[in-house]
Amino acid sequence: MLSYFSFFLTTVILLSLLATVFYSYRSRLQTDAFKKGVLSSKMNISMGFMLVSMALLQIFLFEANNMRTVLGIIFLLLGLFNFFSGARNLMHYRSRKQ
Repeated sequence: MLSYFSFFLTTVILLSLLATVFYSYRSRLQTDAFKKGVLSSKMNISMGFMLVSMALLQIFLFEANNMRTVLGIIFLLLGLFNFFSGARNLMHYRSRKQ
């Protein structure tokens, strides 16, 4: 069961990493400020997923010690902040579009 959880988290991390790189690259190429903001918001959401997955991997799947716990909590907080700020910005841009 633990190996399935590890496989799932690793897959989520890799997919989130690919999405983060994709949206970052597309955002930097964009000249329109509105589209750039939407792509940056999506990048923040995918980066949030990646950091939360990395935190869960650190906290639950490795031998517990203080350094891993602190690192996991830092990743968790940064990931949640990125996810919620990206979601808030995306909702802002979508409401501006209509």
